Amino acid sequence: MPKQDIKLLVFDWDGTLADSELFIVNAMQAAIQQHDLEMRTRDEIRNIIGLGLMEAAAVLFPDQGQTKHQLLTDSYRQHYSRSAKGKTILFPDVIKTLAKLQKQDYKMAIATGKSRKGLDNSLQETGTRDFFHVTRCADETFSKPHPQMLFDIMEQLFVGPENTIMIGDSEYDLLMARNANVTPVAVSYGTQSRERLLVHNPLICLDRLDELPAWLACNIY
Repeated sequence: MPKQDIKLLVFDWDGTLADSELFIVNAMQAAIQQHDLEMRTRDEIRNIIGLGLMEAAAVLFPDQGQTKHQLLTDSYRQHYSRSAKGKTILFPDVIKTLAKLQKQDYKMAIATGKSRKGLDNSLQETGTRDFFHVTRCADETFSKPHPQMLFDIMEQLFVGPENTIMIGDSEYDLLMARNANVTPVAVSYGTQSRERLLVHNPLICLDRLDELPAWLACNIY
């Protein structure tokens, strides 16, 4: 398909645009400790970045029930808010890349495992809200890899899956894209390794976000 047919770029947030891994891991470990649960390693917690919080809690503690999962996620939100508020860090060249894509008239959106409150705070802190036509969060619909976030975004912007790509750093992003019949594009600098991402056959795996405009400028894929 010619790349000039691409109209909509949907980005993940944590691990793709924002370098938030340390805050997420530290907040989850603090919440785990608060509730006297068996500690999870950094790699185990990195593995759930991108999921909705309740889904993440269920992956980390499948032997616990919904009540404990809810307590854990509530505590996580409190720890994350205290430690990360006002400290959102974007990866290098994110602003420059988004500005370039905006000038090229792409529609842009976010599909994230963050809560609505968490994403809105991050957008405000980074001054990036105006780049995005639509944003969708896991507490508003189904968590990744369910395709509903992408369905909602495409419906709101009147763009079909054949004209959309999903850019993310985790297998959950790539699986969500496949489930929505959207083209998946991976980035290797986030939470999951290139090797793990390539298992899910992204169209391309970028080492830096600022490679995206040049790749899109190529005629076909």
